[in-house]
Amino acid sequence: MVRGYPRGLWHPADVANSPSGDSMTDRLVRVLETFTPTRTMQTAAEIGRRAGLPPSTAHRVVGDLVAAGLLDRDDEGRVRVGVRLWELATRSSLPLRVRQAALPAMERVQARVREHTQLAILEQDEALFLERLSHPQAGANITRIAGRLPLHASSSGLALLAFAAPEVQERVLARPLSRLTPATPADAAAVRRKLAEVRRLGHAIAPGFIEEVSTGVAVPVRDRGGRALAALSVVLPREAAPGPALEELHRAAREVERALSEPS
Repeated sequence: MVRGYPRGLWHPADVANSPSGDSMTDRLVRVLETFTPTRTMQTAAEIGRRAGLPPSTAHRVVGDLVAAGLLDRDDEGRVRVGVRLWELATRSSLPLRVRQAALPAMERVQARVREHTQLAILEQDEALFLERLSHPQAGANITRIAGRLPLHASSSGLALLAFAAPEVQERVLARPLSRLTPATPADAAAVRRKLAEVRRLGHAIAPGFIEEVSTGVAVPVRDRGGRALAALSVVLPREAAPGPALEELHRAAREVERALSEPS
């Protein structure tokens, strides 16, 4: 073992041959980050190209991750995220606890509203979706479990950002803001006005921000200090009135807050 790295996940060449001086941890993260909700199977060569690693290093890192059970390799040599990585990630995980607390309330919202019902958290200045429940007749929705959306462009993101720490808000608003549709607020002043509205109303309404045919509505799930732990949202057809869905979401958010406040 060298400086905390398990045997098999470190090689002297990984440091000696690194022109940028990046650490082995950086490389492991870059390899794992090449997997997305829509890119679940890759070859070692594809991973190396996307992670910006030399082929020999990519093959060695992938082989070590497979040996550790963090990646799985199929008969054709392609790899995917391993079950052991999921197992480790869910041990004492706050996102898992939030999801478990929210799921019963989400199921009731989805049964009554009959549209896509989602749960998101703030992670690395994006809205990361932990769960999505869908109805066969629900409208368009690009959200996927483990997928991400910009905070300024999604109802969940706005609910999370409006009740985030001021330094998080300033950091997000200092960056370029992408416009996903003509309705997406894409300058800091417009987003600040929207965040003030969300704080005043206690929920976010985002008509056409992600897809022009849909309206996202979301409410924060807050801790005792008022910060957003998560956001519950519903994706409605653009012409639908948001009131009934918001009523269900507010009720569900209070239920989840009570569940999370109980000793685990």
